[in-house]
Amino acid sequence: MVDEVPAARSTLRILSFMAAQRGPVAASTIATALELPRSSVYKLLGVLEQHGFVLHFPELRRYGVGIAAFELSSGYSRQAPLARLGSPILATLVDKIGESAHLAVLHGRDVLYIVEERAPRRPALVTDVGVRLPSHLTASGRALLAALPAAQVRALFPDRAAFAHRLDTPQHPGIETYGALKRVLAGVREQGFATEDGDVTEGIASVGVAVRDHAGWPAAAIAVTFPTAAIEQSAWPALAHDVKHFAAELTRRIRGLY
Repeated sequence: MVDEVPAARSTLRILSFMAAQRGPVAASTIATALELPRSSVYKLLGVLEQHGFVLHFPELRRYGVGIAAFELSSGYSRQAPLARLGSPILATLVDKIGESAHLAVLHGRDVLYIVEERAPRRPALVTDVGVRLPSHLTASGRALLAALPAAQVRALFPDRAAFAHRLDTPQHPGIETYGALKRVLAGVREQGFATEDGDVTEGIASVGVAVRDHAGWPAAAIAVTFPTAAIEQSAWPALAHDVKHFAAELTRRIRGLY
């Protein structure tokens, strides 16, 4: 019998993985993606099913998120703790650097923006609260994806059809394959922060850093967005250093690890 703490951790990982999928998934897929023993996955899925957090589709031999998990997410949405904790942190960040900032969470293959703090005399952005964008195109999304296990990223992007485009120009050919995404995320991990330059909006760039929860998993990302001409690329690491400081503070407030 798996002892209580690893079982709880595995259960949360399973629910998080299932919530990120487009539809029901097989237990074997969950076990492979999370590198868990199949026997443990089946046992935990059985318990989750009993309590309504998971639904079993016997004809498909797959599992989906249950109504109890939805009720939890509804409670989270009502309380909006990340937004409440993140708003004053972003306001302080914007006051310090004079550029706009936002807080985003991963939602399937997209990022969902939950806080935006616009700097004075800076242009309006597409990252309004409630907007969703393809995660692989944004600095926030790349920061979040880089903090996930490779198998989970692969599950999110199984083929070319998963890679949406915002811009498609010679200057911005886009990420079209898992191999290309893998190289981008390796660069994010190496430098410690994510960037995008014109991938979402021409002439606008962003620098993003992941915020981790108590288990070290990416709970959200803070990103700063600015006109490309306003900040030279050589200054982006210094900007990322400031973003990391505020991401660490939000991590601390949600009792995470950084």
